[in-house]
Amino acid sequence: MTHTSLQELNHDHGAVMKLNDIKSLPLEKLWDLREKIMRALATKLTAEKSVLEVRLQKLNSQSQMYQVGKARKSYPSVLPKYRNPSEPSETWAGRGRQPRWLVAALKSGKQIDDFRI
Repeated sequence: MTHTSLQELNHDHGAVMKLNDIKSLPLEKLWDLREKIMRALATKLTAEKSVLEVRLQKLNSQSQMYQVGKARKSYPSVLPKYRNPSEPSETWAGRGRQPRWLVAALKSGKQIDDFRI
């Protein structure tokens, strides 16, 4: 705690408690003060948590409203245009990234038309 916050520990009751006052308090009074602070913190944290939970629920409901309207568009299936001659089950439709087998074959000097179906 800073010096300023120590001076205002007892702010709720209108009295100002100075650092020297705290140092001179008996151990029992310090424990009582600690318990009051812990209760006040627990109350404030619970209140803050409930406020944040309400905000989170609002954000989640808004997020769900936007997600419902954005269904992915379905595209028709595309027939493959290229086939790996050494492994006929490996095909490529010509969309997206080129498969590894095609990249390797093109680097070795072959032409893409060599793999057309």
